Amino acid sequence: MIVVNEIIERLKDIISKDSNNQKVFDKDVATELDITQVNFATMKNRGKIPYDKILDFCAKKKISINWLLYNQHPGSLVDTTDKYWIRYYPNIRVSAGGGSFEENQDFEKLDIPEYFIKFFGGIGNIKNIEAINVTGDSMEPTLQNDSIIFIDKSKTDIQKNGIYAFLFDNNMFVKRVTKKGNQFIMYSDNDVYDDMICESGNIEIYGKVVSTLNNI
Repeated sequence: MIVVNEIIERLKDIISKDSNNQKVFDKDVATELDITQVNFATMKNRGKIPYDKILDFCAKKKISINWLLYNQHPGSLVDTTDKYWIRYYPNIRVSAGGGSFEENQDFEKLDIPEYFIKFFGGIGNIKNIEAINVTGDSMEPTLQNDSIIFIDKSKTDIQKNGIYAFLFDNNMFVKRVTKKGNQFIMYSDNDVYDDMICESGNIEIYGKVVSTLNNI
């Protein structure tokens, strides 16, 4: 049986070793797992384990999750975790033309090779990456119909022009976006489609497209 308090103590041991054996508190564990102190305390009291956060932690530290969860021999600390994964939402289809968007919490784990990590901002940024599908041809040839795009949800502040996924009028779109004053201007790579102009208060930036998988 997995005991939450035992896992927390192992996490503290790892964090302490990385900080010259300094004393580690619950708030330090929460910070390492990218969880608020309030949420961490709630999960601890309820005996719930944030598996996704712990997987991210193990990948970042390159330690064996078997040791962390099941108290295997400490030598497992030298084992590397070669598999990295991101959340892939097969039922969310961002529109490069038109269509509706319904928030969906069901995701699949999409394994990615280690040499892809640099495209996603490094190991520490993997947790911010989501993969979803593209529908439509307004962003062709850059983004093709039925391609998969990788979105960095931490990048929602448009400082430079780029390709972003955004929510507008219950739809999710993907376009090149630039901001001028209080307006967002959305451009399609396919010249057949007109530009979109929206007031900043009417749209929500979902994240920046940082990579894609297209058909050849």
